[in-house]
Amino acid sequence: MKIHRVDTRHCLVGEGPVWDVAEQALYFVDIVGSQVHRYDPSAGDTRSWDVPGKIGSMALREQGGAILALPDGIYSLDFDSGAVAPFATVAAPDPRVQFNDGKVDRRGRFIVGSTHSDLQNLQPLGSVYRLDTGGALSVIDSGIHISNGPCWSPDDATFYFADSFPFAVYAYDYDIETGAVANRRLFADTRALGGIPDGATVDRDGLLWMAICEGAKVVAFRPDGGIERIVDMPTRLTASVMFGGPDLDLLYVTTIDPTVLGRPAEEGGGSTFVIEGLGARGLPEPRYAG
Repeated sequence: MKIHRVDTRHCLVGEGPVWDVAEQALYFVDIVGSQVHRYDPSAGDTRSWDVPGKIGSMALREQGGAILALPDGIYSLDFDSGAVAPFATVAAPDPRVQFNDGKVDRRGRFIVGSTHSDLQNLQPLGSVYRLDTGGALSVIDSGIHISNGPCWSPDDATFYFADSFPFAVYAYDYDIETGAVANRRLFADTRALGGIPDGATVDRDGLLWMAICEGAKVVAFRPDGGIERIVDMPTRLTASVMFGGPDLDLLYVTTIDPTVLGRPAEEGGGSTFVIEGLGARGLPEPRYAG
């Protein structure tokens, strides 16, 4: 196994990596830097787009461009022009809450969580939303402090989602035909791992790979919640993970620059890393169908 830094943009808060199989490119966001980045490993270059506000996550669209989770709603991004436009909004937005991590299920819906924006006085004001392919936005769970890590088991029967503040990773029963969730239960508690649960993805064998922010590690959980593997990382603030590469066997890891939290700089903080030789392979990431 080898870990090395990717020669791409430095981020203040690197999050939301999405590997696009069709383009063989990695998209990721800088939440605080308010940018979307696209890294092309074959060419070794990165293209970036500025967005009007903190960006919690993004997803590519089947019809081209992307959708963005900005603080007050879901927006569209046109890659050619860079134009950002409202796409779906919350009926009665709470100014204390902002959208955060999100991913697309294998029917093309965007599932995205929201987060209480006051990190010094966190309250369970966030929710989990489903953006249907027709553009309707609805709540499927609530009472969330910091939303993170949405992803699905390979058979689509289980939806995983983390509330980072109570160190909790949850599993839900998931109805892939309707996008409904049920039977929320605790899947894992990350306190003993030294950090909070952050971004995650599931490999084709059903292991959930998760960045443990503050813990300087990436952890693979078995479907029963037990730990299969721990990978120590060179930076403390690991933020999210995504399998990529032609064979989906490279694990990309985004990180946070500690200076954004008022801490001393750390070598590699805010960089994107790639882990080779894990012996695991991911699944293709769907595009939003709306």
